[in-house]
Amino acid sequence: MNFWKTFLAAFLAFVVFSFVSFFLMFTIIGALSAEETVTVSKNSVLHLKLDAEFTEQQVDNPFEGLPIPGADVQTVGLLKLKESLTHAKTDPSIEGIYLNISMPLAGFAVLEEVRNSLIDFRAEGKWIVAYADVMSEQAYYVASAADKVYLNPEGEVELNGLNVEITFFKRLFDKLEIKPEIFRVGDYKSAVEPFLLDKMSAENRTQLTELINSIYDYVLQGIGESRNLEKARLREISDKMLVKNAGDAVEYGLVDSLLYYDGVLSELRNRLGLGETEKINFIRLNRYSKSMKPRKYSKNEIAVIVAEGTILPGTGTEGVVGGDAFAEEIRKARLSNKVKAIVIRINSPGGAFQASDAMWREVTLAAKEKPVIASMSGVAASGGYYLAMACDTIVAQPHTITGSIGVFTTLFDASAFLGNKLGITFDEVRTGEYGSMLGFTRPLSDAERRVWQRRTEDIYETFTSKAAAGRDMPVEDLKKVASGRVWSGIQAKERGLVDILGGYNDAIRIAADAAVLEDYSVKLYPRRKPFIEQLLGQLSENARVSTLKKELGADYVLYQQWQQVRQMNGIQARMPFELMIR
Repeated sequence: MNFWKTFLAAFLAFVVFSFVSFFLMFTIIGALSAEETVTVSKNSVLHLKLDAEFTEQQVDNPFEGLPIPGADVQTVGLLKLKESLTHAKTDPSIEGIYLNISMPLAGFAVLEEVRNSLIDFRAEGKWIVAYADVMSEQAYYVASAADKVYLNPEGEVELNGLNVEITFFKRLFDKLEIKPEIFRVGDYKSAVEPFLLDKMSAENRTQLTELINSIYDYVLQGIGESRNLEKARLREISDKMLVKNAGDAVEYGLVDSLLYYDGVLSELRNRLGLGETEKINFIRLNRYSKSMKPRKYSKNEIAVIVAEGTILPGTGTEGVVGGDAFAEEIRKARLSNKVKAIVIRINSPGGAFQASDAMWREVTLAAKEKPVIASMSGVAASGGYYLAMACDTIVAQPHTITGSIGVFTTLFDASAFLGNKLGITFDEVRTGEYGSMLGFTRPLSDAERRVWQRRTEDIYETFTSKAAAGRDMPVEDLKKVASGRVWSGIQAKERGLVDILGGYNDAIRIAADAAVLEDYSVKLYPRRKPFIEQLLGQLSENARVSTLKKELGADYVLYQQWQQVRQMNGIQARMPFELMIR
């Protein structure tokens, strides 16, 4: 009896505690989510801290700055950042920008958008001061656009060139006794190398070397123009890694001076006309964006539909472009009388072919009724390029990774793994010559392999013929730059795959000009989940992962890699390898 009294008392206490906790949490969330009016003081400095993951759209963290779990989760919404910098350049309350950037989690194409916005800010006669203890190659590229670049006396700047890293899965398959069944078209073999080899082929090494040299050449050109240094000299500094410490960074002209933080504050006070002990009015990006008044209502709208992540069927999640949901967004924009032009903003390595084709169909229908412009961000390859190729104009950054026009099919024969590792075997009966074409419990027959190869070839013909029609070039010419080959934005423009080298703002301007709009508003789609929804989803995912780690132990790493590969089952229009350019 005492046991049940104790148990019921403890259970009741748990229920009450849970209720109160949830009540308080949602009360806090409601208060934090309420519209906050922010007033910017005169003589203020916009403080940009850009060491965070960049996403296309912004999701504000209502817990930021609070001593609770989740408060340290930070992202930078690229498009919101650009909008804020455009506003700040004509805001009389903002005197300049204090830029902190050491290791941003973004590729060069995304950072090019940031850098160009900073240059545009300076063009209004305002100043930017950049400071950090350490700067990666990407960070320095952005910081070099500032009026002054300062470095901690014990800090360092990385300027030693780029490298690209690819993950290979062959040894994973060997350990698990899983045999990949691969079907491809074209002469370019790099598309399926991660499944067949444990290192790059000579052809792939050549392709990627040309790619990163194209990107790096443009990076050095930009740094040289900002720092008044010859590109050839910068190449020498980089190739020989002449900058090994903070003193070298000053000697070779990469930074202006070595200062501790208090010295930087003194520099800022001098620019603001403040005394040595007077407080500097810093305002962070997230608060500054709340100070901006909503744009005036316009009966004309440019709809920006953002495709960010891997393309898969369905509605999608964070980091996944759901083909059905995205197609619906394009359809709604096409049918809306208010929407006069559409910009498809793409940051995707591609994914499932059918989902890519469904979105292409909606882009094609929309382009018949109103201007549709593609704006390529960091990556717009394979299925990502598929999404762009029906647009009226394709705009890409010089650093954008694009192309990869091709398809491949991967299936996995896990019969040896299941039988030898787990002791599970399978048998089947069937009505004809062909069994389950997607099964992984047995090897494919020769007849089934012929079917898959034919399917892959047919889809490649579909992809290339539609791409050729979209680019208004003969299919034979299009195929010369296809076969899954990856290009930089510069290389793609030289080969007719891209129309204009530029950024998001250029795409908006082109869309407005094409629709003959002088007065218009810009609206982003689809709606991103609020931060709290993402956080709760992440907590649930963390619990699932924790359980798996306990169950699998050291084998969890193999499971994680297998889950990554499993997404590639079937016919794919994607970059099969993830390019890590650093």
